[in-house]
Amino acid sequence: MATKPLPPTPSPAERGRKTRTTSKSQVVRRPPTTHVSPANRAGQAPQTKPPLSASGEGAGGRGDLPRLSKKTADLLARFLRDKGEARNLSPYTLRNYRTDLEHFFYALAGWEIDAFDVKRGDLRRYLAVLLGNDVADGSVRRKVSTTRSFYKWLRADGHLENDPFFGVTGPKAGRRLPDILTSDDIARMIAAADGKQPADLRDRAIMELLYAAGLRVSEVESLNVSEMDVRDRAVRVQGKGKKERIGVFGEPAAEALQRYLRDARPELQSDKEEALFLNRFGGRLTVRSVQSIVRKYATKAGLPMAVHPHLFRHSFATHLLDGGADLRVVQELLGHESPNTTQIYTHVSEAKKRSVMEEAFEALGRIEAERSQRAKSRGG
Repeated sequence: MATKPLPPTPSPAERGRKTRTTSKSQVVRRPPTTHVSPANRAGQAPQTKPPLSASGEGAGGRGDLPRLSKKTADLLARFLRDKGEARNLSPYTLRNYRTDLEHFFYALAGWEIDAFDVKRGDLRRYLAVLLGNDVADGSVRRKVSTTRSFYKWLRADGHLENDPFFGVTGPKAGRRLPDILTSDDIARMIAAADGKQPADLRDRAIMELLYAAGLRVSEVESLNVSEMDVRDRAVRVQGKGKKERIGVFGEPAAEALQRYLRDARPELQSDKEEALFLNRFGGRLTVRSVQSIVRKYATKAGLPMAVHPHLFRHSFATHLLDGGADLRVVQELLGHESPNTTQIYTHVSEAKKRSVMEEAFEALGRIEAERSQRAKSRGG
């Protein structure tokens, strides 16, 4: 298959150690990978070709990448449309699917391998390159899963006779316990929003709701006034996959929301905006703005850790389980499809208990050591 050559190999200075970046203008540089042509498959010595960055870009940016064939581009578009409609996937999820698959297709093009004549070893080779470039295990698993899903769809839709990647798996997921905030941390953050201006009242209501109802930041951002019932302390939430659930909250959150709706939102509102939380221009507050608000009050409260909105959700679930709540109830409140997803918070609870017990044993050990020392002194 004829493909455009990849860009020249970057200099050693450009091939610095991989670092995470926060700017689109910064490209993650990679060491060169092995280029495998059809001749190489027959056993000839491999050549060296420059790789893609973790974002799917060539050394000089996306303009240096080989262009996808019309067949590949058309089938990719159809796959994304079918997946999106069947599972009500968000634009963000579909964008990740596209990025993952394009990254794989560009790698195949660099190796001069037809995307519709792949072998099982090609995905394993791609997986090895990702792991060799220190791509996070979670990202590798997602890329492998997306690629497998695409080729499974190709077979089901009649474009391939066999699924070349059936049974190929990514690195095994390790158990990573989520970080949580203590009740005192949350109280300090909320107390830091003590101003009387409309934005201050709004910020306090947002943090109260994030914690009291365990909402995702995207769920808070998408709320409309019509979905909030302060009197009954309930909110109608549209979660992942556009699935609706009812969230509940307590008196502190209800009071903060009531003050915001009565004293602050009318000051911020312009025209007939339906959004619950508004920015200073009267429009809907964005996810990024909510993240900035949370960071602002974490800093103001003097918290040493990096705080983001999802920590409120983690803390909500863990504190409920610590208080004796049933796992199934917490699952429903969080909007998890499977109790296995919620199960992670029971491990957080257990880890916390173990930590407290270990600290208690250490304290007892110190007390016993001091008593023993005093007894020796008296005996001497």
